[in-house]
Amino acid sequence: MATVVTEKFESRQATMGDNESVELAYNIAGSDDDAEVRSALLATSPIWFCNLIRQSATVEPVGENLWEGRVKYGLWQKQPPAGESVFSFDTGGGMQHITQSRQTVGRYPNNAPDFGGAIGVTHDAVEGVDITIPVYQFSETHYFPAAVVTWPYRGQLFYLTGKVNSASFRGCAAGECLFLGASGSRRTQGQSIFDGDWEISFKFAASPNATGLRVGTISGINKRGWEYMWVRYQDAEDEDAKELIKKPVAVYIERVYDSANFAGLGIGS
Repeated sequence: MATVVTEKFESRQATMGDNESVELAYNIAGSDDDAEVRSALLATSPIWFCNLIRQSATVEPVGENLWEGRVKYGLWQKQPPAGESVFSFDTGGGMQHITQSRQTVGRYPNNAPDFGGAIGVTHDAVEGVDITIPVYQFSETHYFPAAVVTWPYRGQLFYLTGKVNSASFRGCAAGECLFLGASGSRRTQGQSIFDGDWEISFKFAASPNATGLRVGTISGINKRGWEYMWVRYQDAEDEDAKELIKKPVAVYIERVYDSANFAGLGIGS
């Protein structure tokens, strides 16, 4: 005979206020195996009820193959409670190798070759220089009920790692925010099998979109934050200096990251 779980008429006793709670009551019939009865009760009762988390479940025999089950729901009270977050950030920036300056502000002597902003030009190469660029690095730690952090959710975090936001996220326009990945661990407190949560830290880096860039005589260049820009140089003659030089002749914007909707992180926008 199959185990049947039905909610009792006097179920859903509720307490409102600071310590809001609800208790669901069930009749369980069809088995004398207490393990089977507990499993049936957990399978039938929801994890969440009226925005409250399932905190405990009890069963009690009341007759032959007949049991009474009670499931208590309450506010998720942890330190920090689930739903709260801890934030940190760093605007120290990142390093980037560039071969082109924003502007050549001086040439000495005055008849020195004009390389069109190219940096570190040698006979056969443009060596460039490493600079600090604006990169906004930030992390968030969120606390989730254990029932939320399923294998599919963890797989979603894996899928989104190394992706750029396809829509506005944390004040960053599409293309500006890169998800660097997440790390999590389960915290368990108390004695209830429902009493536990996950602490998950999310790491991001943001780089601004740019429009109207100019490289040498090439203008009107638009670049999203995590796209890569490189410059092609070509030998040319500086008529004033009477010298063969290298000048930028083409600019390329490359997409090196895929984009995705960060809603799958489950931490809002």
